[in-house]
Amino acid sequence: MAFNLTSKQQKQLQESFVEVIRKTSAELPQDVVDAVLEGLEQEAKDSRGEYALKIIQKNIELAKKKSQPLCQDTGSILFYVHYPRQMCGEMLGKIIRKSVVAATKKGFLRQNSVDSLTGKNNGTNVGAGTPTLHLEPWKKDYLDVRLILKGGGCENVGGQYSLPDSRVGAGRDLAGVKKCILDAVQQAQGKGCGPGVLGVIIGGDRSTGYSASKEQFLRKMGDKNAHPELARLEEECVREANELGIGPMGFGGKTTLMGVKVAALNRVPASFFVSVSYMCWAYRRQGAQVSNKGEIRKWFY
Repeated sequence: MAFNLTSKQQKQLQESFVEVIRKTSAELPQDVVDAVLEGLEQEAKDSRGEYALKIIQKNIELAKKKSQPLCQDTGSILFYVHYPRQMCGEMLGKIIRKSVVAATKKGFLRQNSVDSLTGKNNGTNVGAGTPTLHLEPWKKDYLDVRLILKGGGCENVGGQYSLPDSRVGAGRDLAGVKKCILDAVQQAQGKGCGPGVLGVIIGGDRSTGYSASKEQFLRKMGDKNAHPELARLEEECVREANELGIGPMGFGGKTTLMGVKVAALNRVPASFFVSVSYMCWAYRRQGAQVSNKGEIRKWFY
């Protein structure tokens, strides 16, 4: 049986969502910062790759210090929330949307969402299809709130392959999947604001593959895939992509990718899709455990 949140609880929950948005927008998680710094150490001294990563490092530090958006593009606002099953999901959705409006008004999100038919911007970042809410009830008595802000530049260079694909010489196996991943990197060059991270789904249909590929960005940079073959595929793709010489922002260098995250979904025999989502260096991802009273208990990243 659903319970109603008091006005005080609703207010507290909204404030917590606003803080999740602020932190996601302005502060890169430490695992991502460490990956950027690791890439910086790999680049040759006084090279264009080193220069690009130093600018990125300064941008990261300045955004955190001033608590201002890390990127001029708010991008797609993707919420992944598990909530107590007694809580009303419809009410939760309304609170999240109000939080986006409030965060935009405070300047934590830039006003980037426009009507696709008219091009008009209502200045709230709320409209048809945005923010994107993945809300799932569960038996626990707290909320697991995760947020990704995915910029349009990196969204533009994602890709989906239907195997077999003669264009890249990819068959229906992991060797073919790897060819697709590396082709996606080659096609992106510096357009996705690299160094980037790839989320990849093997299988599914066209929509579930793309959607689930973005969920891979909820994984931490240093984690290891529980599936041995996929773990090996991830490592090989990062290594081989970084041997392409594309480098940060496409300026050349050793740091083209910071990571690759791969998972597999069941598929129908007639289809074999490989869905690749690209995340730029402004890897804005955060999460928090929130009590059913709306208070933030701890941060996940």
